[in-house]
Amino acid sequence: MKIILALGFFLVHLTVLAQSFSSDSSYYQRFPGEVTSRFYFSRKYTGVDIKDRLGEIRELNYRPNSTLNMGIGTSYHAFNLNLALGFGFLNPDVGKGDTKYLDLQVHAYPNNFAIDLFGQFYKGFHLKQEGYLAQEGENYYYRPDMKVREVGASVKYVFNGKKFSYRAAFLQTEWQKKSAGSLLVGFELYGGVAKGDSTLIPSSLMINPERDFDKMGFFEFGPNVGYAYTLVIDQHYFIMGSANGNIGLGFNNLQGDSKRTNWSVNSNYFLKGSVGYNSRRWAVNANYVYSNLRLAKVDDFNNQIVTGNYRLNFIYRFLPGPKVKKALDTVNPYLYL
Repeated sequence: MKIILALGFFLVHLTVLAQSFSSDSSYYQRFPGEVTSRFYFSRKYTGVDIKDRLGEIRELNYRPNSTLNMGIGTSYHAFNLNLALGFGFLNPDVGKGDTKYLDLQVHAYPNNFAIDLFGQFYKGFHLKQEGYLAQEGENYYYRPDMKVREVGASVKYVFNGKKFSYRAAFLQTEWQKKSAGSLLVGFELYGGVAKGDSTLIPSSLMINPERDFDKMGFFEFGPNVGYAYTLVIDQHYFIMGSANGNIGLGFNNLQGDSKRTNWSVNSNYFLKGSVGYNSRRWAVNANYVYSNLRLAKVDDFNNQIVTGNYRLNFIYRFLPGPKVKKALDTVNPYLYL
């Protein structure tokens, strides 16, 4: 059983912005002073896709065997705390091998902003394609030595934050009552490394050993632009989606018998989606976050890093008692950032 402690304590005090911001209550309702409690299921992952434009090898999609977690959480003003466990009955052994990992993701929504922070540290991957290259008696080709390290950030300005709420779709601390959308403009950067004790391309596939590599390092940064929209039906039912495109300047180097590096401009994308039911006291929703980072082409390899996070939430809001409220206000005095 794996224990994952996700502690999001996002207390960036944007004083001027917080004091001047006022939302349109006819579009979404806030719940200041109330506690949002949640029971949820979630899974996070980070994977590597190796794509050969010369066609010498079939596309390789490496994925971790991360756990499906069940947990509880709470939100109060700008404070979020979630605790989840990867219970054994939720994660039967299907031959994908063992993955050791720490996946830190923060998805925060201060007034007029959407901020996503990533810190992924994984060891142990399998090929997504069942049976492909697997040893006799095994279901998947497994690489216990393969490691991925990635850190990144995406910051976007939400132009229509007075009518459109990210919090309603993802944190459930607000309630979007009318359909609304917003233009998104921002900046993002990513960096990291993927490596193994031996070649990342199985030796049985590699035709030209000069293109072989056991390590790739990368870094990219650049502006992004996108749009987010929530369709609300009968005030309570909603479908929300957002998409951002990024033009990133960065480098990628592949290391094998030699080191090859290339700089280029690449197009990436970042998607979010949520669907569910929201009301004054309770809510239920499913949401998904997906990032696709295309790396600079080296030796005709168009490799990419993919990151995902999907959750199913059951929500209930309530007013805390006087003593509890006083304690919460002491450790978290900011209402809405």
